[in-house]
Formats: sequence, structure tokens, C-alpha cells
Amino acid sequence: MEQAVITFRNADIMNGENVVIYGLDMEVFPGDFVYIVGKVGTGKTSIIRTMIAENKLCKGEAEVCGFKLQSIKEKEIPFLRRKLGVVFQDFQLLMDRTVHDNLEFVLRATGWKENGLIEKRIHEVLEDVGMKSKSHKMPHQLSGGEQQRIAIARALLNKPEVIIADEPTGNLDNETASGIMNLLSEINKEGTAIVMVTHNRSIFETYRGRVMVCQGEKCTEQKEDEVIDLALNI
Repeated sequence: MEQAVITFRNADIMNGENVVIYGLDMEVFPGDFVYIVGKVGTGKTSIIRTMIAENKLCKGEAEVCGFKLQSIKEKEIPFLRRKLGVVFQDFQLLMDRTVHDNLEFVLRATGWKENGLIEKRIHEVLEDVGMKSKSHKMPHQLSGGEQQRIAIARALLNKPEVIIADEPTGNLDNETASGIMNLLSEINKEGTAIVMVTHNRSIFETYRGRVMVCQGEKCTEQKEDEVIDLALNI
């Protein structure tokens, strides 16, 4: 049977000192597209932060890309994060350097040394996201959608097993958001698992995937025909 890339078993999810979700059970397999949805403040982002070992797992068990989160050591966290691609709502690009140099910075920071291989990988990921002509641009010269494409290119650099996206379309207009979702769908079809936090109903209804619903200090998979009440404070 195929091995899950992310597993949570009876895990309590913390935000600071407080438990925001009790007893999370969740499995993500290669090629899955999993949405985490819910109202503001229901613990969606706390799950993501736990996956990348930013939030500590104090109760239960979890394994992400072969790393056990309940016992992960500080020195192991960078190695876990190399197996993940993380995409944020606010892009988090380095504004003082070009697109090329943003990507080169990440590669060198994750252990790449050979200039030829670095250049080849930068070219590949920019081509993957349709941005190879923007390599010399500074982030402020790009639109929001273009910046998010660069952020996705950055997430792809180390050929991650999973892309974790926290509201990646939250700051984008509908048309630009559709372009980003089409791009993520293409990446997913090639076998990369995607876990995406969103509170945009039209996205998870248009681009189908498994849906985990956060409400009442629980996060459970949407049952067939279940109606999700997001009534969101956007």
C-alpha cells in the first residue's frame, strides 16, 4: 500500500499555549489535493505550522515526509523543510534582489553548490510556472499574480514531496486566483501532494479535492453531501 506523506493520529494542535484542535486524524498521500477550510480562528493555519514544525506537537503522533513531529530535534527541522514547498498568502519574496537571486538564495541555503546545476534548476522552475522571461525583474516590478508564481517556483526548487499553501490566492483577484489554481492543479497532476488552506468556497468547489473542515475545535474530512457553513469574516 502507498505510504502517506503526512499522517496525524489523535494529535492536539496548538496555537501558542492553547489547544485549537483536539484529536486530529489526517492522512495525505502522494498525488492528493487536500483543502483545510473553516472560519477565521478555527486552527487552519495552526495545522500548517505544525506540519512544518513551527508549532510544537505536544500530544498525539504525526509524521511528515518521514520525520516524527512529536520527537523531531531542532537540527532536523531544516531537513524536514527541504522536503516541503511552502507558499504563503503574502509571497514572502526578498524585495532587495531579483527573481533569479531570490531562487538562487534558497538553493544555496539548502545546500546547492554547483553553479551550473543552480542555473539549470532556476531555469526549470521558472519555465514550470510560466515566468522564465521575468528572471531579471525585481519583485516590486511584478504583479501580485506574478509574485505568487515566483513563490510557487521557489516552493518547487527542491522537488518537494508536498506543497503546503496557506491562502495562496487570498490577496489576488478572481481571474489571477484562477491562474494560480490552474498552476497548482497541474503540479498536483504530476504527483506532488498539495495541502491548501482556504476560506474561498468557490475555489474548493471548482478545483476538486479532499476537504478537511475545521469547526468546534475539531478538524474532520467532509462527508459526501455535507454542506459546509463558512460564513466567513473576510
